Amino acid sequence: MNDKQHTIKAPVTVSGIGLHTGVVSNMTFKPAPINHGYKFQRIDLPGQPIVAADVDNVVDLSRGTTIEQNGARVNTVEHTLAALVGLQIDNVLIELDGPEPPIMDGSSIEFVKALHEVGLQEQNALRNFFEITQGLSYKDDDRGVEIAALPLDDYRLTVMVDYNSPVLGSQHASITNLNQFEKEIAPCRTFVFLHELEMLFKQNLIKGGDLDNAIVIVDRVVKDDELTHLSELLQKQKVEVKEEGILNNTELRFKNEPARHKLLDLLGDLALIGRPIKGQILAARPGHAANIAFAKKVKKLIHETTIKNVPTYDPKKKPVMDINQIAATLPHRYPFLLIDKIIHLDDTMVMGVKNITMNEPFFQGHFPGNPVLPGVIQIEAMAQTGGILVLNTVEKPEDYWTYFLGIDKCRFKRKVLPGDTIIFRCELLAPIKRGIAKMSGQAFVGGQLVMEAEMSASIVKKDA
Repeated sequence: MNDKQHTIKAPVTVSGIGLHTGVVSNMTFKPAPINHGYKFQRIDLPGQPIVAADVDNVVDLSRGTTIEQNGARVNTVEHTLAALVGLQIDNVLIELDGPEPPIMDGSSIEFVKALHEVGLQEQNALRNFFEITQGLSYKDDDRGVEIAALPLDDYRLTVMVDYNSPVLGSQHASITNLNQFEKEIAPCRTFVFLHELEMLFKQNLIKGGDLDNAIVIVDRVVKDDELTHLSELLQKQKVEVKEEGILNNTELRFKNEPARHKLLDLLGDLALIGRPIKGQILAARPGHAANIAFAKKVKKLIHETTIKNVPTYDPKKKPVMDINQIAATLPHRYPFLLIDKIIHLDDTMVMGVKNITMNEPFFQGHFPGNPVLPGVIQIEAMAQTGGILVLNTVEKPEDYWTYFLGIDKCRFKRKVLPGDTIIFRCELLAPIKRGIAKMSGQAFVGGQLVMEAEMSASIVKKDA
């Protein structure tokens, strides 16, 4: 899996009819900044309202996942979102001039092709994974649905479906690496049983439905007069049933294409959690209602486990900035260059790492028999971390100085000792104005807050 966030290099548009609304629309994927996530924009509505792809915005689950926010609704988002998750794209604005993404062929493959056409762009920030650290499950006994998440340092999904149908039987599908998505999952089309078809048409739930964008599974004997009725319903000259029970001689792309499409739907629905996941997802007989119910449980768990906003650090991952890049940005040198890595950097927040060893020069005179990292050193290291954030806002950071202006609300929570690794996080409290930056800063060791403060600093050009 990618460690860094990605967007796309340029806008790209796909066009077509919506499956459920029957409205033709143009959908444009546009590059978006770090931490933007997935957002839809209804450019056909007054004010061009934005709808965040968030599980809390789900308002309808009738044969698809519909979200609504700011008075705007977007139908059937799951295939679009699955394409983005499958390609590990994190930040995209999706403009729509209609109520629903085009259904295309009923799969995600045309979206994947369009996104590949413009290419992916790596961004200068680490992905904000949510790691499943303990088992989590959802169960609906009435529908025979069960979904579980287990710890795993990757993202894997397995789906099992069983519709008590002689045509489908029991099927399962898996994806053990997201790199498999494009070939193994993205081409798999949506499907419907024949006994559901007329009911869906009568309820106006598939106004854009066609044999070119869905597989119709014939699960009972069909007489000639009924085939004639179906041809009129689908506006086809003729429809027929092959021996394997697929309407109008449609060839399956995989023997277990229905199960693979259910996996595609699950991948798209879980995108509404809002963060990439590390974990193994096991689902039996999933559907949109169960997917969203499970996604809400995961989001609740995210809120419960990240309410303290404690940053994490994986030393195996490549940093956003290493010590050489830090030294090229900050003017400090030994013994006063106090941060070793930058592990996150965006427009409003930075996270830096400092490893504490007994070889630090200040330990010779600061409690030699009881080495404790001086508080002023912690503040300076935090300030240098914040300096990286401030200097990131100018084109040539090497041409600028940053100076402390003030420290407020500084509190030390516990001692920092040799062998500790400090993670500093600094976040802008307001946009930088007239070269003045105000930040909140926190320092963590082992997931515990050890120091916090509010700081202000000025950024000044060297020749000024």
